[in-house]
Amino acid sequence: MAIATTTKFSVLDRSRTRQGVTAPEALRETVRFARRIEAFGYHRFWVSEHHSVPGVAGSAPTVLAAAVAGATSTIRVGTGGVMLPNHQPLVVAEQFGVLESLFPGRIDMGLGRSVGFTDGIRRALGRDKRDADDFPVRLAELLAYFTGDGTAHPEVHAHPAEGLRPPAFVLATGKGARVAAEAGLPLVIAAVRGEDAMLRAVEGYRRDFRPSAWGERPYVVLSGTVAVAATAEEAHRLLIPEAWSTAYARTRGAFPPLAPVDTVLATPMTERERALFEEARRGQTAGSEEEVAAALEKLLARSGADEYLVTTSTYDRGALLESYRRLADLAGLTPGPARTDF
Repeated sequence: MAIATTTKFSVLDRSRTRQGVTAPEALRETVRFARRIEAFGYHRFWVSEHHSVPGVAGSAPTVLAAAVAGATSTIRVGTGGVMLPNHQPLVVAEQFGVLESLFPGRIDMGLGRSVGFTDGIRRALGRDKRDADDFPVRLAELLAYFTGDGTAHPEVHAHPAEGLRPPAFVLATGKGARVAAEAGLPLVIAAVRGEDAMLRAVEGYRRDFRPSAWGERPYVVLSGTVAVAATAEEAHRLLIPEAWSTAYARTRGAFPPLAPVDTVLATPMTERERALFEEARRGQTAGSEEEVAAALEKLLARSGADEYLVTTSTYDRGALLESYRRLADLAGLTPGPARTDF
């Protein structure tokens, strides 16, 4: 059963570490994974920014994006995202200017407003929670370095960014949707607070969207986990390692490396951990081809999304690749360049 949609499908990989696999190995896995995703025919491949998180190796997204772009040839490559409050807009503009210069027409600039997972990380970055409130100002300054009409530092020019136009995206959960609308930028949004809340935010984004030099119309990218397997049971097993990592983080304050499914199922859990573990397993799109196709068609019809950014992580890399292959088939993606050097 295929998905009857023209929606684009893309992938975000967070370079998750796994038990027995080092962070450097996880980063190299991300680059190899990007090649496979390109061969499956996905539209974009994005990487993320996390600091001092044991379970995530991706801490320098523009550096990793350069490696991914150099190892691929046709897929769009970008960040999901660079957390703008952590960086000076000038430096971010310069980094993306270099990326766009080296890989013209293939670079995406996904931008978020997070300021770090814990107080200690925020202090190490020289930031605090209040810096997230400055996101709209920092975003405007960043975009102005590309157009060359900034007012924050009119004597400063971001070379080689000035005059280039890598597409910019705003990553949002709630209030960020309004920021995207007012800036005239595409919106990337996940159902962090539930599907209905996400759809209300999408509706508000479309209503408030202001055309800009960066976008003439609203563009919505939904983001979420999708697992496809021969049976629903196999698909739901794929989500167990990430669900336990989430429950662990919410009780201990740090995301751990992903563990094998059988290890997680044999792990004693407190009542609270069990509740959080089961909560993390709900609200995902997982099942057989028929079940996933039906669920995605319903969601895409409700949202009118232009694109879906898949964010699935699991311990078993082979099963993960097979899930993405099955989803590519469901979505009718056109295979990318044939590769033999995986």
